Amino acid sequence: MHDLNPLESSEIKNVHMIGIGGSSMSGLAEILKNLGYNVTGSDDRQSKATDRLQEAGIKVSIGLKPENIQNPDLVVYTVAVKDDNPELMRARELGVPVLDRAALLGNIMKRYRYGIAISGTHGKTTTTSMISLIMLESQCNPTIHIGGELDAIGGNTRVGGTRYFITEACEYYESFLKFNPYMAVILNIELDHIDYFKDLDHFKSAFHKFASLVPQEGYMVACIDDPNVGQLLEKISCKKITYGIKSDRAVWSARDIVFDSLGCASYTLLHEGCELEEISLNVPGVHNVNNSLAAIAASHTLGCGMESIKNALGKFGGAHKRFELKGIRNNIKVIDDYAHHPSEVKATLKAAKNAEHKKLWCVFQPHTYSRTKAFLNDFAGAFQDADTIIVSDIYAAREQNKGEIHASILAEKIGLNGKEAIYMHSFDTIVDYLKAETAPGDLIITMGAGDISKVGERFLENK
Repeated sequence: MHDLNPLESSEIKNVHMIGIGGSSMSGLAEILKNLGYNVTGSDDRQSKATDRLQEAGIKVSIGLKPENIQNPDLVVYTVAVKDDNPELMRARELGVPVLDRAALLGNIMKRYRYGIAISGTHGKTTTTSMISLIMLESQCNPTIHIGGELDAIGGNTRVGGTRYFITEACEYYESFLKFNPYMAVILNIELDHIDYFKDLDHFKSAFHKFASLVPQEGYMVACIDDPNVGQLLEKISCKKITYGIKSDRAVWSARDIVFDSLGCASYTLLHEGCELEEISLNVPGVHNVNNSLAAIAASHTLGCGMESIKNALGKFGGAHKRFELKGIRNNIKVIDDYAHHPSEVKATLKAAKNAEHKKLWCVFQPHTYSRTKAFLNDFAGAFQDADTIIVSDIYAAREQNKGEIHASILAEKIGLNGKEAIYMHSFDTIVDYLKAETAPGDLIITMGAGDISKVGERFLENK
């Protein structure tokens, strides 16, 4: 890989992106085009993202072929692209500089005065969305790059001015170490992605390196309730702003937390122990109280006023796949959520328990064999707030099935924890079962980072 910043080289004008239909790549393509680059790309399948890029004037080829490399000055690729990819091989054969997606994003951040990077095992998309809405409400005109879709910006990317760049910072493959943050937000640190990270120490060391990227004059916004984040605070030298709901040492905190019939919280906002505002959220769960505190701490530090903060948080109804109401059928609500880690499962079900319902059904799709195997016992105990759990087949994502773990084993383990858990292979079988067994007033949550949302969508169909 060439070590270069394409945005600082006058020779770089034509950029080709392999896997341009990905959620992050498609957004970066739009940003590059807006910055004046001639962008082309390819993907192995047509999608809404590739259609949108074509409409924006970006040439997209469907199918990965060597002939798609038409003398670009730079080729960008994702972590999913392997060394035997025909386009990547062709680029290297021609001596064309290549750059991975994370490095490109980091280089784009250098164009902005204030890069705000939101990290953590859980809550990145929601918190990034909250900060984005607050800064839009404050007329800051930020450029935004989110891992999920946000209705307020019509997707996952918004091209704004060159002062503020807001983005998620993913720890997988230590991608966030290629970023250039003025402000780093660290929500929590809990082991994940064990197909890459050896253990918790390895995981924590990546976050330490990420926090160390913040310059002396920059800021780290951190959850003091999280012990792993707390340890990190002692090791870095930039300015630190803490938040939390458990520690009396937090700069930003909340008290008198109450929940409405939908499970959404209202609370009294405290700054250094002094009451400031009454905050009402439009997203459920106590975990979103913490997410909102992170967003408040970050945006207030960047100059946003309390009125804009309060208004934006009240308007925020969540990003897609984050406790998203998909619809109601026969007075049965269907929610879809991205939770795919034991802690996320617990938090989502706890939020659902606070909402009005008769029976809570959870349709869970485990995500990757490695995660399911490594956290099997944690997953088994994560569903205590659900009444009935249906476990679908494991979503392989990037992995191959080695035959070491199966969804039926997880269902059995959940059952041993005293919950009703059923393994079902087919989505159609799950839908038929739900239609036969659910009753008005029930709540169904489809949960996972794969394609389990199809179950809810089919359930809602009037067939």
